[in-house]
Amino acid sequence: MDWQSVRERYTVFADDAVLALNKPAGISVTGERHDTDLVELAQAAGTQLYPVHRIDKVTSGLVLLAVDLAAHGQLTRQFTKQTARKAYLAIVSGTDLPERGEIDLPLSVGRKNRVRIAAPREAIRRDGERWSVDDADLLPAKNYPSLTRFATVARHGEHTLLAVAPVTGRRHQIRVQLAWIGHPILGDPLFDRTATFPRTHLHSWRLGLDADWLTPPVLDLTATPGPDFWEPLAADPDAAEQLLRTASERLAELAV
Repeated sequence: MDWQSVRERYTVFADDAVLALNKPAGISVTGERHDTDLVELAQAAGTQLYPVHRIDKVTSGLVLLAVDLAAHGQLTRQFTKQTARKAYLAIVSGTDLPERGEIDLPLSVGRKNRVRIAAPREAIRRDGERWSVDDADLLPAKNYPSLTRFATVARHGEHTLLAVAPVTGRRHQIRVQLAWIGHPILGDPLFDRTATFPRTHLHSWRLGLDADWLTPPVLDLTATPGPDFWEPLAADPDAAEQLLRTASERLAELAV
């Protein structure tokens, strides 16, 4: 994999300030110790990139990289202030999730630097469409408030397609929270022990940010999942397109 082919194949948007890629699952954004990552690949070709945010190596979809440092600062501040508008698609195990839900479960870091819910699993409470833990049940370690909203898009066999809107942006947030409420993402190497699926079915789908160098001053990005994402749902291209339309409608409901 060389940088020119990556740009040609995966670019969603590019200008003098930023580059947005529809990253395939299996390649890191940056900081990969044993394999090539996107930042290193670009640097080897003479291009310096500054990640605005990160998605996991196993996650496909939108990743935004700055070419200009001024743009990088403007954009990363929006992630820090939780004003970035983010949406993911996830295919999870099980079909008994509500039409819409809210997972308000703080995270902490446990043994071997693994992210976990900051309370015992049995302390997680479900009240209708909301999952939470009582403050009294929090573990003594430092915890990080983490909030995710989701809407059910479709059910197929034993699986469910979700449109997911993380309010906070913690490491592994979506993966950990869904797994701990009993609905792991298919193919997730951390939580799906079935080894049935060759990739993790989590996709960074949409991203909205303010960008004062554009007219209008908004960066509104969408990355369409590849055919491999849809395999657990047995969705052909026409069916996938309809699922995306439904996901857009359900995502809009979460914003209401």
